[in-house]
Amino acid sequence: MKIGLCSDHAGVEYKAKLMSYLLGKGYEVVNFGTDSTESCDYCDYAHPLARAVESGECNLGIAICGTGNGMAMTLNKHQGIRAGLAWNTAVGTLVKEHNNANVLVLPARFISYRMAVSIVRAWLTTDFAGGRHQRRIDKIPVK
Repeated sequence: MKIGLCSDHAGVEYKAKLMSYLLGKGYEVVNFGTDSTESCDYCDYAHPLARAVESGECNLGIAICGTGNGMAMTLNKHQGIRAGLAWNTAVGTLVKEHNNANVLVLPARFISYRMAVSIVRAWLTTDFAGGRHQRRIDKIPVK
């Protein structure tokens, strides 16, 4: 499985650590940047990640910024993206189980790295429940 990762300056440290973590678990990882702690615009990294997930270049994505909100807002502008912002393992599980989130968004300034790993692990190991949740997902795209 290929997972794309991106961050802004606030999430760059967690992104680097998560890349190593995921590689150690046998995932293929694509880095969409940034690789600097210098102030930058999250949109410049979120859009390429979204396009890679939409096109199938990456199976899933993980995006990290200070609050997670900027990344989530930008990613969810793409019709093929369901980006879910998670701040604990319960939410990380539910964004996959109920919303089939294909991008996980993490708020680096509000969770520990240990929590970030727990959320990623929960999200990656949870299956989509389907059923009534699929009906709802089918209604998300603007037509």
